[in-house]
Amino acid sequence: MQKSKFSIIRRLLAVLAVVMCTFIACNNDEGNDPGGKKDPSRLDEIFEIFDAFEGENYTPPSGFDARRSGTAYGTITEKTYFSTTTQANRKCNVYTPPGYDKNETYPVLYLLHGIGGTHTEWTNDGGKPNEIISNLIRSGDAKPMIVVIPNVRAMVPDTPPASSTQVHFNAFHNFINDLRDDLMPFIKENYSVSEDRDQVAIAGLSMGALESLHIGIRMPETFGYVGAFSAAPTLDTLVPPAEQTVPAQYKDKTFFMLCCGTEDTTALGPTRSYNENLKKNGVRTAYYEIPGEHVFKFWNNGLYHFVRCIF
Repeated sequence: MQKSKFSIIRRLLAVLAVVMCTFIACNNDEGNDPGGKKDPSRLDEIFEIFDAFEGENYTPPSGFDARRSGTAYGTITEKTYFSTTTQANRKCNVYTPPGYDKNETYPVLYLLHGIGGTHTEWTNDGGKPNEIISNLIRSGDAKPMIVVIPNVRAMVPDTPPASSTQVHFNAFHNFINDLRDDLMPFIKENYSVSEDRDQVAIAGLSMGALESLHIGIRMPETFGYVGAFSAAPTLDTLVPPAEQTVPAQYKDKTFFMLCCGTEDTTALGPTRSYNENLKKNGVRTAYYEIPGEHVFKFWNNGLYHFVRCIF
C-alpha cells in the first residue's frame, strides 16, 4: 500500500512537471515574438509556396488575369478621405472580395502605383487586380482580402505633373505619413480589416515598389508582407533601401518578395541592389527574374505570385 502511494505521488509530480514546462515554453515563445504572431516556421510555409513557383517557371496559367465564366468578382469602389497630412481630400480605390461581409474581419493589402499614375493606375491601365485576386480566391489559392489602392503622391495637387521634380519625389516619400495617419485609420473605420501585422501587406510597382520597401522597413510593426515589382531607382537624396536595414526582431517575421523583368532597363539594377542589401542584413527574401519589361504584363505576374503567398 505504501509503495502504491509513492507511485501515485511520483506520477502526479511527473504530470505537474510537464504542465510547468509547457507553461514556461509558451511564455517564452510570447516573449521572443515582439514582431507579431508570425514565427520562422510560418515563414518557412510561405517560402515552400514561393519555391514551387520556380517549377512553374513563374508562368501563371492562361487567363489568370481575365474574367472567367462561373467566377464571382469583387467590387472596386472609389472612396474619398480627408488627409491631415496634405490638408485636403484625397481619393483611393478599395477592392472588397466576393461575398464581403462587414461582420467578418479581413486581411488587407495596400497596393501602390508608379510614378506617373494615381489611384486609378492599377484598375484602369492594365493591372486587373480584381480579376487576378478574385480568380485566386475562387481557386482557393488566396484568402478573401480587402485591397486598398491609394494615390501615393501625397501633395496638393496630387495629379501627375508634366515632369518629375524634387517636389514630385518628396510627395511620394510623404505618403508614409498620409498612409499611417490618415488612410489606414479611414480604412479601419469604414471596413472590417485586421490590424494584426500577419494580416497586413504592402506592395507596389516601380516607384510604388520603392515606396513599399521604404514603408515596410520603416513600419515593420505594421506590415508582415512587402512586395516590390520592378523597384525604381532612388532619384533623390532619400536613403535608398540598399542602405536601410530591417530591425532585428522582424528579420524572421517579414516576407519580402522582389521581382523584375530581365529586359527592364529602368528597374533591374536597383531591384537587384535592394534584394542584395536585404540578404546582407540577414533577411531572407523571395526573389525572381523572368523575361519582361517595365510594363503591366510583368507587374500582373508579380501581383499574382505575391497574393498567392500572403496571409
